[in-house]
Amino acid sequence: MMAAASHQNDLEEPGPLRLRGMGSFHVGGREASLSGLPRREVVMAEGGQPVALDPNGTYRVEQMYAQYFLADPPNGRPPIAFWHGGGMTGAAWETTPDGREGWLNTFLRRGWDAYLCDAVERGRSGFAPVPDIWPEPPIVQAQEDCYTRFRIGRPGTRPGPDSAYPNTRFPVEAFGQLAAQMVPRWVHTDAAVLRAYLALLERVGRMIVVCHSQAGVFGIRAAQAQPDRVRAVVALEPASIPLLAPGDDYRTPTLIVMGDNMDTDPRWPRMRARVQEFAARYPCVQVLSLPERGITGNSHMLMMDSNSLELAGLVHNWLMGLPPG
Repeated sequence: MMAAASHQNDLEEPGPLRLRGMGSFHVGGREASLSGLPRREVVMAEGGQPVALDPNGTYRVEQMYAQYFLADPPNGRPPIAFWHGGGMTGAAWETTPDGREGWLNTFLRRGWDAYLCDAVERGRSGFAPVPDIWPEPPIVQAQEDCYTRFRIGRPGTRPGPDSAYPNTRFPVEAFGQLAAQMVPRWVHTDAAVLRAYLALLERVGRMIVVCHSQAGVFGIRAAQAQPDRVRAVVALEPASIPLLAPGDDYRTPTLIVMGDNMDTDPRWPRMRARVQEFAARYPCVQVLSLPERGITGNSHMLMMDSNSLELAGLVHNWLMGLPPG
């Protein structure tokens, strides 16, 4: 049984955030060379002189950007790595669309060191030349698609307060801010994304992975590949569960958190069934169905919903219930 979320005054009325350090780095990636391409001249700035560009040469691609924040005082537990969902960046964890503190600050205030990542091909990680190195163009998602797939409004509706689920906890009036942080994504880069996440674990050491949506696959894959470096996985509504072979071992403590209104969308019940099958197969996996706990109205964007601090408290308490180390 999970303990109820603790409501600390410093989380309800945040004061100054104390850090003992912060910084950033890029990790992973590879070099790729191009040749036989035509040169051209490009004016790079208004009123500037043409620049002769030679695209033939060596490029650094598939690296990942990570920014770290060291809590003061630390709680002595392994740091948390925040991995975002598809078409998003690390901004998903920073500030909610309606301006409240995100999970990054919430966990820092509880003494967790944190590493905020922009996955390969997102945000400050950059992307490779298309189609010269990456053969496929990116996917850009329409606002209406995000609105319904993220279960803010019913399938077939358009963004707006009149089309949202009646019990939604997503701040619908601030949906435009969520739409503003969506970025292009590719669908052929999963292996590169996972390689960079594994490189982060190799550089930092033992970590807790808190992941959302698409990153749920990467969190579980990373725990399987490097169980000594992944202390625990917290997956917020994983978009899928990796197809582990029948004999594959999985022994990392894992909490999967699922929201509400899933039965109104044809995709989500099937995804929920995959989660339940995974939990039935491995005793170390626990599913936290929020509606079954009496917590209703949560969208796919759990860390942005109006009760995000309550959910962060549940996750914090679950993590603190694990043996240290």
